[in-house]
Amino acid sequence: PQRPPLPPPPGATTSKMPCCIECIQTAEVGIVERCGKYYRQAGPGANCVCYPVDEIVGVVNMRVQQLDVEIETKTLDNVFVMVVVSIQYSPIQERLWEAFYSLESHKLQIRAYIEDVVRAVLPTQSLDDAFESKEAIALSIKRRLDATMHTYGYLILNSLVTDMTPDYRVRNAMNEINASKRLKEAAAEKAEGDKVLSVKS
Repeated sequence: PQRPPLPPPPGATTSKMPCCIECIQTAEVGIVERCGKYYRQAGPGANCVCYPVDEIVGVVNMRVQQLDVEIETKTLDNVFVMVVVSIQYSPIQERLWEAFYSLESHKLQIRAYIEDVVRAVLPTQSLDDAFESKEAIALSIKRRLDATMHTYGYLILNSLVTDMTPDYRVRNAMNEINASKRLKEAAAEKAEGDKVLSVKS
């Protein structure tokens, strides 16, 4: 016959580790640490966490995100322009450890690389060339980010130069040049029309 379990010593107490239910939202992944060290991931829905040994210390947003960055720089012909770059990115499912722990702020890191590329490329181009090479600038930014942000657990989906605005004085001068050009063309067409009418008469 089996012996019955021994009673606890006098004064001893028995305790069980409490378990808490933590909910993770859809399109998010929780990061669980055990005694301060990475332990596992928690998917969307209800998750049982053995508190205080285990703790969900944060979540990684798995949605496609967009970051808009404004950079002011100068072109080869000494025109200051405000460039707006939009980056679409998302965490890599297989590299969530890097996405959560590698960087204090992934947005600041992305912003720094964008500024570095734009301020390296635009000073070598005139204003007209810069407008014509927006797609090439966007591609250069994407290549630079692809090579670096993958290490930190992020996938760069798209890079767009959405706006490039020169200084307001340059814009006014460009508008005046265009207006003058159109007035000259209109005057030339009117003179040609008057010449035709005079010949017919």
